[in-house]
Amino acid sequence: MERLTSNAPIPAHLRGGVMALGNFDGFHAGHQAVVGRAIARARAEGRPAIVATFDPHPMRLFQPDTPPFRLTTLNQRQALFAAAGADAMLVFDFTRELAALDPAGYVRLLMEELGVAAVVTGEDFTFGKGRSGTIASFGELGLPAEAVAPVTDAEGVISSSRIRAALQAGDCATATRLLTRPFTIQGMVQHGDKLGRTIGFPTANIDLGPYLRPAFGIYAVRGLLADGRVLDGAANLGIRPTFDPPKLLLEPHFFDFAERLYDQSIEVQLIHYLRPEAKYDGLDPLIAQIARDCDDARQILAGTPYLA
Repeated sequence: MERLTSNAPIPAHLRGGVMALGNFDGFHAGHQAVVGRAIARARAEGRPAIVATFDPHPMRLFQPDTPPFRLTTLNQRQALFAAAGADAMLVFDFTRELAALDPAGYVRLLMEELGVAAVVTGEDFTFGKGRSGTIASFGELGLPAEAVAPVTDAEGVISSSRIRAALQAGDCATATRLLTRPFTIQGMVQHGDKLGRTIGFPTANIDLGPYLRPAFGIYAVRGLLADGRVLDGAANLGIRPTFDPPKLLLEPHFFDFAERLYDQSIEVQLIHYLRPEAKYDGLDPLIAQIARDCDDARQILAGTPYLA
């Protein structure tokens, strides 16, 4: 699968494509419906299927002080789009110049510079300066377009905001259901203070970066290594209140695993929220609690099938 940017020429073999247009952070069930329709239309018409996304997210440009909220990185989105069957991902560099385009200018960019033959979006998609363009605007400006209805469940429209709220409440089950897979943090394993190793619970420390901050606490997790291995574990996500100074990290401990993972990129799935963070008076009560957490996580994971 190819990764394209809006600032570079589109290869000839990808011009004339059908583009799924949106941000698709999270790539939840609703996003999957839009992208699935774009891919189906592209295949029916013998065209390339391209999925667009925006980086930075428009909110980051207009509200730069917004706390971290991302559900996926670009690399994760690319892998998800590829698994869905897309031929390419196009990353729009979301700048003030792009945001200032009126709908006609935006459509010219799509048709003339990017070679898009048709777009597929969600029904609530807007574009152009002041969000003045709608799905009807595409057709009025000469670009064939169709909108996909929202995907709903018993509680309403499936959305990234619902997933974020679930994660912030420690409700991994709801987040997994709406995403159709567990919320997964990908990052490089960094060196830490190595205290976990000295107390029998070594951890693989990962910076949360731009990801949403889920509820702080202890989780049953699964780790996905670059070589394809899947590891069960328990993780602390938060600031480690027992230690000074506090440091925000995801610290998974993988069961029955002793290899070093420093400077390797791994993925950690949040499967179940066990409890909030707590501060302990010394190492002995902390070690005893970690052992109980690991036992609880083992039991939960033993009854939870792996979802890629």
